[in-house]
This record gives sequence, C-alpha cells and structure tokens, in this order.
Amino acid sequence: MQFSKAAFLASNSETAQAALAALQKGYQHSSPDEADIIVALGGDGFMLHTLHRYMDRGIPVFGMNRGSVGFLMNAYSEENLFDRLNRAQQIIIHPLHMRAYDPQGNATEALAINEVALTRDSAQAAKLRITIDGKVRMEELIADGALVATPAGSTAYNLSAHGPIIPMGAQLLALTPISAFRPRRWRGALLSNKARVIFDVLESAKRPLLAVADSREVRDAVRIEVQQSHKHKLTLLFDPEHNLEERIVSEQFAT
Repeated sequence: MQFSKAAFLASNSETAQAALAALQKGYQHSSPDEADIIVALGGDGFMLHTLHRYMDRGIPVFGMNRGSVGFLMNAYSEENLFDRLNRAQQIIIHPLHMRAYDPQGNATEALAINEVALTRDSAQAAKLRITIDGKVRMEELIADGALVATPAGSTAYNLSAHGPIIPMGAQLLALTPISAFRPRRWRGALLSNKARVIFDVLESAKRPLLAVADSREVRDAVRIEVQQSHKHKLTLLFDPEHNLEERIVSEQFAT
C-alpha cells in the first residue's frame, strides 16, 4: 500500500498532543476527509474512538502509542514515517453488531470492535438464557454477566474474565461468562464468527442488566442479539516486526 496524505489525530493527553505537534511540524497534515491514512496518537481507547468515528470511510488507521497499554498501537517514532506506513502490514477487523431491546420492544443498535458485554446493574446476579443460531444452548446462566469478543478484543475485557485469546486468523468469537455462579464450572465457548448469539434476560425487572458495545451503553435491556457485521470492515496497519498476530501469540506466554 502506498500512502501520500496522512491525517494526524491525537488524544487529549499531554504526551499525545506533544507528538501531534511534532508530526504536524515534520510532515504535511491533511484533513481526515482528504487523507488516505489516519495516524492515531494515544492509547487503545483513543484507537477505538478513532476506528468508530471513521468506520464508514473505510480509511486505514496506523496507531502510535502515546498512552498506557497500547495493544493496538505501534511504537512511537517520528523518523521516516511514510516509509514506515508504506511497508506496514494490514489487519482486517469486522466489528460486532449489537441489537438490544428494552421491555417495550424498542431496539438500540451499536457496533463493537472489541466486545459486547452484559453486566448486572443491581446488587443481584444476572440471569441469562443463551441461544445460538436458533438453538437454546444454556437455559439459565447465573453470573455477573457475559460477553462476546472478537479476536481483536479477546485480549481486553475477555482476557480479564479468563476467556481465551483468539489469533486474528481464526474465524472465531469468544463467548465468556463473567464471574459465573451457576453453572459454576462453565468457562464459556468458542463460536464461529458467523454465529448469531441471543441473550434473554430472565427476571429482568428484579435483575436489571447493562449492555455495552465498546463504549455504547444500553440500560434495562431484556433481549440482546449479537452477530459479527461482515458489511463493516476496518483496516489496521502494523509494523512488520511487531504486528498484531505476534502480539496475540506473545500475550499467551506472558508471565
């Protein structure tokens, strides 16, 4: 891929803003509407914000870490930037589509790059019935909640909930319980990335639930449908020597 017009975007942190000023001084800056690539400066949260904001444009995004974790980011450097961009490797990500229904049957839709997470919104545990591709697979899960994660999001909340890390090349999704009480030993499941997952909230008035697609929150949802959106495509760019596939493998051997 050959790029010639970059838009530099940064989070509000002092470190990211300093990097933004340095890059705009050293390179010609284009507006996001005219650029053929976006360079995002910040952490993973800012990367997710950028991907959501420009999802409909389909423009590639190259992140450089000026935040904390930076799992989705490359190392920061001001040297030979366009040479670096033009030899970067691309990773294609398809987000999850969430449709959450309230008790009146009204639907709220949102896209999630990392995960759709359902968590209890009261002192009592949530009760969920889980249906996959039209078949009820679990009549009742009692837990703090559950989540469905993409491969890109499998190292985020999913990993903290003891879910599996999924290589980017695997056409899979992770279905992971959050602090499961019954069945106590259930650790979740790996699903095809074409699977359609439905969560029905049992005793919803007594046990309200919060549905979150990345940062989009829906309260008092009683039915949540989750499926990967293959019509949306996000392109992330990574340095060949430190790409996302390598990061995911390395994360599984972290001590």
